[in-house]
This record gives sequence, C-alpha cells and structure tokens, in this order.
Amino acid sequence: MTRQICIAQEPEADKLLSVDDFALVVGMTLDQQFPMEAAFKGPQKIAERMDGFDLQKIAASDPDEFVALCSQTPAIHRFPGSMAKRIHDLAVFISDNYDGSPSAIWTEGDPDGKTVLKRLKSLPGWGDMKARIFLALLGKQLGVEPDGWRQAAGDYGNEGERRSVADVVDSVSLQEVRDFKKQAKAAAKAAKTG
Repeated sequence: MTRQICIAQEPEADKLLSVDDFALVVGMTLDQQFPMEAAFKGPQKIAERMDGFDLQKIAASDPDEFVALCSQTPAIHRFPGSMAKRIHDLAVFISDNYDGSPSAIWTEGDPDGKTVLKRLKSLPGWGDMKARIFLALLGKQLGVEPDGWRQAAGDYGNEGERRSVADVVDSVSLQEVRDFKKQAKAAAKAAKTG
C-alpha cells in the first residue's frame, strides 16, 4: 500500500513524510505551538541541510551542530534549539531501543493499540495527547490498525471527525481541523469565564 501524506501541504515535504517513518515522527514532534503544516515541513528542511534525511546520521551528529543546523533561517520551528535537541534525542532513542527503525514502535512483537500507545508515550518529548494523535494517524492514514487502536487513541480515533493532524488529508481537511481547534479553544475559554 502506497501512502500519500498531505499534511505539510508542500509536495517535497509531503513526499518525504510519505516514504520515511522517522520524518513522520519528527513532524509530529514539531507539531507543538507551531502551525501543523509548518511543523511537518521541518523534516524536509533538515533533509536539505544534511544532504538527506537519515535517523542514524542525526543520532550520530554533534548535538550542538545539529541545533545550529536546525536554527538556520528559516528555522525548523519557532523554538529551534529545544526542538532540535528533542529530535536529536528522539533519533538516539529510536536507534538505541528500536535498532533505528521507527516502524518497530508499532510493529515489533505484534502489539495491540494500548502497547503502541505506551511505546509512543515513552518517546522523548511525547505526552499522552501527542501519542494518541499519532496512533490515530497511524490507523487512519497508514493502515496500521493494531487491535484496540481506536479505543487507545481516544476521540482522535473517531471515524469521520476532523479534530487533529491525523485527519488532515488535503487543504480542505486542514481547514476543517483548524476550525475544530478554534471552536474547542473558544468553548474552553467560555467555560473558564462562564
């Protein structure tokens, strides 16, 4: 099954996300306090500066040099230093724990949804919500459907909703996700003041 990711909304960046599991993991890592499509363009920026996108090359790189590379204009994130460190830590973690194969996180030992969620939550810089969204992305867009994945992903696993990056398949769905987030934020704000 050929996957076609359209989260970055830019052909070269989306092509990288479509063929490289680590690029997708890095994009999800960068999806924090930054527009989602810009976050998912981060791996392509790194690839252009490192003559390719390679988990082992990132893991073996000098952390300070990698931060400098990620901080070049245009930076990979609005917080390039801390995010570059997180990506470097992520590359080292996956190299050490999964033999450099990000897909082993969701395939090794034929895990169920709860196990995949637990593994995702153990990634450097990943919390519960990020792990649930990525689990939903795996199920909805990559066809990775371990037993119980929708339940483990929580509301992000719901079919037919547009609530997270897991639901972005084109520019229309990107806007629908933005609208959902805006409404959810307004509702939360109203609940606080109301």
